[in-house]
Parts: sequence; C-alpha cells; structure tokens
Amino acid sequence: MLIGKVHRSVSARRGGVLSVLVFALSGCTVGGGGTPQTAAPTTTTQVRTTSTTTTCTNRKVLAGWPNSELAAQVVVVPASDAAPLAVSSLVAGGAGGVILFGSNPTSQLAGQLAQLKTLNTFGVAPSIMSDEEGGAVQRLTVLTGPIPSAREMGATMSASQIETLAKSLAIKLSSLGLTVDLAPVLDVDGGPGPSNTNPDGTRSFSADPAVAAKDGLAFAKGLIQGGITPVVKHFPGLGGATGNTDVMSASTPPLSTLLTVGLVPFRAAIAAGLPAVMISNASVPGITAKPASLSKAAVSYLRNVMGFKGTIITDSLSAQSISNLGLSVPQAAVESIGSGTDLVLYNTLDPALTFKQTVDALVVAVSDGTLARRTLLDAVESDLSFKGVDLCVG
Repeated sequence: MLIGKVHRSVSARRGGVLSVLVFALSGCTVGGGGTPQTAAPTTTTQVRTTSTTTTCTNRKVLAGWPNSELAAQVVVVPASDAAPLAVSSLVAGGAGGVILFGSNPTSQLAGQLAQLKTLNTFGVAPSIMSDEEGGAVQRLTVLTGPIPSAREMGATMSASQIETLAKSLAIKLSSLGLTVDLAPVLDVDGGPGPSNTNPDGTRSFSADPAVAAKDGLAFAKGLIQGGITPVVKHFPGLGGATGNTDVMSASTPPLSTLLTVGLVPFRAAIAAGLPAVMISNASVPGITAKPASLSKAAVSYLRNVMGFKGTIITDSLSAQSISNLGLSVPQAAVESIGSGTDLVLYNTLDPALTFKQTVDALVVAVSDGTLARRTLLDAVESDLSFKGVDLCVG
C-alpha cells in the first residue's frame, strides 16, 4: 500500500529540508501493493515576517523569539468541544495547539474554531486536535457520524475500504476546522478492552502486526487525503502492556518482544513518511524504566534507531503513571521536552492555570540551564513543520 508522504518547508532538526507538499510515496509497501492517489493540498500559513539580508529560515526567526513565546508553542491545551472559546486567552497567549474533549460538541463548533485560529497574537494558528479513532474513542460523532472500531474495521473491511472511510471522516473533520486526528492506534492487541487493565482492546486493528500495520496505514492515508494530519500512537506499542497508564503505572512488553510485534507497525509508518508519533507513558523494559514520554533513551530509540524525523507528541502528562512519580504536569513537561519530545498534552481541571505554570516552568528551566534553549528551539521548529508554517512567507 502506498502512503502519501508529508514534507514541510522547515529545516528538519535531524536531517533534510522538508517542503510543504503532500505526495504519493513510491516504493513503500506494507502487506501488498496499491495505486497512488492524489493527496489533499496542504496550505502554507502566512505569519509574521522578518527583514534580513541573509536567507530567512524558521530557525533564524525563532532565535529572536522570547523564551515565553517558545514555551507556549510546545503546549497543547484541553478544551471542551461544547465551549472551545473558553480557552481563547490561552490561544491568544501562544498555545501551540488545542485538543477537544467531551462528547457533546456545540453546533457552532466550526465557527468557534475558526475564531480560535485568529487569536494567536504571535501569528501562528494552533493545531486543532481530537481523538477520532472509531468505536469507543470518537468525540464528535454528533457532527460527523459514528465509524466502526479499529478492530471491526480490521476484521470486516479491506485496506481500501478503511482508507475511503478515513478520508470521508477527515473531510468532515476538516470542514469543522480540525487539523489533526490523534489516530490511528498502531498498537498490536487482540484482547478485551479498552479498560483499566488494557488500554487498547478494540482500539487496535489486529493482533497480527502485519494487519495492524496495513490497516493502520490505510486509515492514516485516508486522513491525509481528506486534509487531516494523522498522529500514530502509542509508541513503542501498548499491546500487551501491564495496564492502562491513564490509571496506573505500566510497562510495555520487553524490547525483545516489541522488535517482532509492537514495533512492526511503527516501522511501517516511519517508512511511509507519516509526520507525527504519539509516545506513550509506559516504561519499556530493555530501553527505559521511566515512562517513554519522559525518557531520552526512548526518544533516542525512535529518532536514531528507527529513523523518525517528524514530530513527537506526548500522551497526556496528566496520566496516573506520571503523577505516580511525584511529577506535576509542568515538571513533567520540562522533563519531556528536555528528553526530545516536541509537543506536550495534558487534561486538568484548570487548563489555564496549568498552561501558565507549564510555560513558566519551561522558561525557568531554560534560564537556570536545566533545559537547553536549543532543545526548546528544536521542539518549536518541529511543531511549525508539523503545522506547515513558514515564518518567512509574507
């Protein structure tokens, strides 16, 4: 199956120059061949410009940004899909993204999201995200209509049918103003769930790594064709995990098992050029005793062993597996960005306070040397690439 590969016009921090184009990737197959299809056009966002006598790059522009502005860009804030404008001040304050929660979206969602995108005083619209996986995890069904779970898709639909379904979903999401779907799940799992003991269950396409890869990539390809950026999850694979990190500390199977099972779909996604990976909050025996989202070793494995060049997004740093370490969201965010991730997610009762505390913590970490400023710049540069933003256009 051929996947549309996303390239963007920001210098990739670990190799190559990416252009803001979506095109069919030749010669990358997973479980069979297919005919390339034309991907949806990607729009470059025009934002604040800079005057210079040398060649302008995002990195050069970002070098002039204050640390508080950089810090805000790596934080994704939670918002109710019933009242997304409640986070207007956070978006105006530079939040890099908004993730929608709830299951009762306002009928005015499209208009309110369009308004949110205009509020960022730094000129960079936030990514608008949701978890639209199908089955038990889909938040906007009132507006988009339901789709089957990944497991049902894998058992009853061809890869081509999955791709078509995902494209139709993406077109609807895009019409509402969303830009990112935190899907598909690439975890390899055949057990019951999702539950407190198994985070996957029906969220997984299959217990067969090759099927999970083929069908997961078909879903991702459909999203891209419909104008939505996919985020594959949960690296390095939660299939067979000891529990659900939302409610307990948990570990993945050991690396020796992941090599032939859990990592198979992620290898396929990286080979296909998919733009973003969500990293899990589980520890990974053989790589790290810490949650992967806080681990330099886990990020290094994804970057340097598996060759991923795109954007790394955390699972929610509000998870019990994080708080069990005695870490607040701001503390975890500093550790995560310092480990090499690019965007941090959370969901707390007071999103505004958590946003302020997280930005402040990142700024202090840069000031006292706990976090290198170049590392924060790397993250923001990756985030702008993920959005398709060129600061030099205009």
